[in-house]
Amino acid sequence: INAEYMGPFNRIIEMASRPQPTSTPSHSIHQSQPSKQLPSGIASGVSSVGGLGVGGVSNPAPGSAAVSSSTNPIANTPPATSSTTSNPTAAGSTAPAGATVPPRLYQHILDLTIADKREAALLELSKKREEFPDLAPVLWHSFGVISGLLQEIVSIYPLLSPPRLTPGISNRCCNALALLQCIASHPDTRTLFLNSHLGLFLYPFLNTVCTYRQYEYLRLTSLGVIGALVKMDDTEVISFLLQTEIIPLCLRIMDNGSELSKTVATFIIQKILLDDMGLTYICATYERFSTIANVLSKMVSGLVERPSSRLLKHIVRCYLRLSDNQRAREALRGCLPTELRNNNFQDVLKDDLVTKRWLSQLLFNIGDTQQPPGS
Repeated sequence: INAEYMGPFNRIIEMASRPQPTSTPSHSIHQSQPSKQLPSGIASGVSSVGGLGVGGVSNPAPGSAAVSSSTNPIANTPPATSSTTSNPTAAGSTAPAGATVPPRLYQHILDLTIADKREAALLELSKKREEFPDLAPVLWHSFGVISGLLQEIVSIYPLLSPPRLTPGISNRCCNALALLQCIASHPDTRTLFLNSHLGLFLYPFLNTVCTYRQYEYLRLTSLGVIGALVKMDDTEVISFLLQTEIIPLCLRIMDNGSELSKTVATFIIQKILLDDMGLTYICATYERFSTIANVLSKMVSGLVERPSSRLLKHIVRCYLRLSDNQRAREALRGCLPTELRNNNFQDVLKDDLVTKRWLSQLLFNIGDTQQPPGS
């Protein structure tokens, strides 16, 4: 991470990493049994990235919030159906005009500033965040809340390497990250979140290579926060991300991650490419282009043995966008995977007309076919 972005937060990290003066041993309250299910902080965080359609979790891991299969955390949450009133005094917050957060949630928001009560508050708020679209501004403007969430993040840095992270600690941090994703998704707080550079504190999680489930959860939830930013198609977001290490971090996950991690990371690269600034940046040098092209090619080869229509869709869209650049288009004529040229994925895409059209357009752009799609 660039030093110029991390400099202002060094003191915060130092303070937040200090042990809390409580009678409970450090992190002992976080313990829970491993689970084969995705905790809701992750499941809802990646349940609908650009139409991925990843379902929710019916039996979340202990210590994580329940989630329904209809959640869509990368998009803005739907309007709340119940009429509620705000409580601007809780946690020193100043609720935005027209805020629709029920009074009972303000106690949980206040509890985020109290170390001994924060775990339960994280769980409850992560459960309820989809129901109340005005939760994000209240969280952001409440005194001490963002500091508490940041402390949850940096306090587990020492557990990343060597790997000492337990499932319970991971679930707790994922619930904190889910609230940050809520803030990153909201139109009133997205720019504030971006300008604060808080997203950089998630990069150490993206940089982990441990394959244990609890580390994978952290990567997925962190990718969900970045996905919430790029989904808004904001050039300011892309401009900021290009100044950070997000592209190499995503490429590493695309190369070595799980299918779901690869899918979300590829979606982020796709959204960067769809922005003119992002496409220009990636195609500015052959090294940048070839690095991305090589990773995409390796992923295509892997899909021959383990097909995934949702992952293939984002790969094809990345290739199609690259073909919009003249130099990249010429390079793709020689490096586009054979599997995409010879209809290897015909069965995988038989019900996906959009991706089939993108693939046909890609082949036309690089000169493999003479007729444009639909002709």
